[in-house]
Amino acid sequence: MKYMVSYDLMETMRTTNQWLGATTKAMASYPAFAAIPNPALNWMAAWGEVAERSFARMTVKPDWGIPPVVGSDGSDHPVLIEKEIKGAFGDLLHFVVQGRETPKRKILLVAPMSGHYATLLRSTVISLIPDSDLYITDWHNARDIPVSAGKFDVEDYTLHLVDYMRHLGPDVHVIAVCQPAPLTLAATAYLAEEDPDAQPSSLTLIGGPIDPDANATEVTDFGNRVNMGHLKEMMIQRVGFKHKGVGRKVYPGLLQLNSFISMNIETHSKAFSDQILRVAKGEASEHDKHNKFYDEYLCVMDMPAEFYLSTVQRIFKDNEVGTNTFSVAGKPVDIGKITTVAVKTVEGTKDDISAPGQCIAALALCTGLPDSKKASHLEDGAGHYGIFAGSSWRNNIRPLVLEFIDANQRVPAKAPAKAEKSANKNAAA
Repeated sequence: MKYMVSYDLMETMRTTNQWLGATTKAMASYPAFAAIPNPALNWMAAWGEVAERSFARMTVKPDWGIPPVVGSDGSDHPVLIEKEIKGAFGDLLHFVVQGRETPKRKILLVAPMSGHYATLLRSTVISLIPDSDLYITDWHNARDIPVSAGKFDVEDYTLHLVDYMRHLGPDVHVIAVCQPAPLTLAATAYLAEEDPDAQPSSLTLIGGPIDPDANATEVTDFGNRVNMGHLKEMMIQRVGFKHKGVGRKVYPGLLQLNSFISMNIETHSKAFSDQILRVAKGEASEHDKHNKFYDEYLCVMDMPAEFYLSTVQRIFKDNEVGTNTFSVAGKPVDIGKITTVAVKTVEGTKDDISAPGQCIAALALCTGLPDSKKASHLEDGAGHYGIFAGSSWRNNIRPLVLEFIDANQRVPAKAPAKAEKSANKNAAA
């Protein structure tokens, strides 16, 4: 019961800070004060505006906000978001471009379940829609999932991916971003043994901790430092009474957000102080760079407790995927069974979350895969977010990933010689 009380206390603190921001903004903006201009009042109003906006975002699921796609006819084609598969813990979404012939590239984008919503990959989605038939995993906020829905751990996550791959068929190309990379690799290996005909055509792993011991960072080494009993006691809480998931044990998104911010506290502090100053000077706007980033970054979701704890224990502490000892329902999953699925890894030289070496370790685990079906790319100067969003992704990484996909279509391409050339260009380092 104490965990439920502490969960509600965190929400009370959040709403209190939101209220303080709104109240400060209202008081400092009182019309009568305009007769006596005072910079301090402008600063107070600016602080209130930034504070209210920030704390209000923390419990809101962002909209996708996908713009229309310009077709070959020069017209705008609206993008509809359909639920291909519905589930208690997540949905498989399909981005359907109206009035457009379905592209040959079919891509499944596997979003992280690490505290943020799938909309964190919005820019990645927008960049891929024009050239592909795109699907994405949309994981739900655990606080809204009734206890009656049961548990959800790393094995359940893996089996969800298996179901999605089976549903989409062997012509799908899977791209896993960050946290789900090891589990997506395991899901592919599971299919290789259980249902080989359902394996995807290719698998691209972007900045994921396949082997967190290969080049440990502060984030990935957390599993080795932490005591699981201490983690359960300090991090796991029960959802409060105001949500559908009342009583469910979760790792609260607000705690995860605190961890995210504390990693780069000086950077975030400066970003907010600078934004307050811009608001006070009248230089800020609704969709400026700061708001565009933090409107998404501050939106956090709760994770099922069993998923969070099993991730720490099995992916980081025991390194089951990196040592090829992962199992599902007691059945070993041998990554060496992958023999036909082309695998590509993408890393960034300045990635401080999943450092270079952690993701490319997947290629060494694929002992049954010929070198011609292995590829890797190390993006110079790119941090963690840069390898799936921003200019590094748009200008360098995305074209290479699409070339890799085209070179490994199950259906032969119209120009085999060109496809072979692309495959060589993407060859593993």
